[in-house]
Amino acid sequence: MGETIARNKKALFDYEILEKFEAGIVLAGSEVKAIRKGRVNLKDSFVKIIKGEAYLFGMHVSYLDTANPHFKPDERRDRKLLLHAREIDKLFVKVAQDGLSIVALSLYFNAKNFVKVQIALAKGKKLHDKRESLKQKDALREAQTAMKNRQND
Repeated sequence: MGETIARNKKALFDYEILEKFEAGIVLAGSEVKAIRKGRVNLKDSFVKIIKGEAYLFGMHVSYLDTANPHFKPDERRDRKLLLHAREIDKLFVKVAQDGLSIVALSLYFNAKNFVKVQIALAKGKKLHDKRESLKQKDALREAQTAMKNRQND
C-alpha cells in the first residue's frame, strides 16, 4: 500500500472487518487531481454488485476550480470498481448468503501511481460490540498516558 489519501474511520467502528481486497477505480482526470489534493471523503461509502460489476456508492470527490469548467462530473456519482471476476463472484456469494456488507476502508496511490481503494467484507457490529470497542480504546489511551507520565518522572 502506498500513500494513503483518505480513510473511512466510521467503517472500522461500525463493522467487524473479515476480509480485505484491493480494487482499481474508474475516475475522470479532474477527479484524480482532486484526490491528489486530498479533496475526497469516504464516510458512508459502500460497494454494491450490480449485474456482475462492482460499484462504489457514497464517495465524495470535490470539484476543483482549476479543472475544466465545461466538464464537471457529479461529486457523489457511483464509480465502477475494477476487480477480477472471481473476486466479484466471491463477494457476491458472501453478501447474498451470509448477509455481509462491503465497505470502502481507504483510498491511496500504489507504487505505479494508480488510485486504489481498499474494500472489505464486513459484518455489522451490535451496540454492545461498539461499546466494547470504545472501552478498549479508552483503556489503551489511559495506559499510554500512564506510560508517558511515568517516563517524564
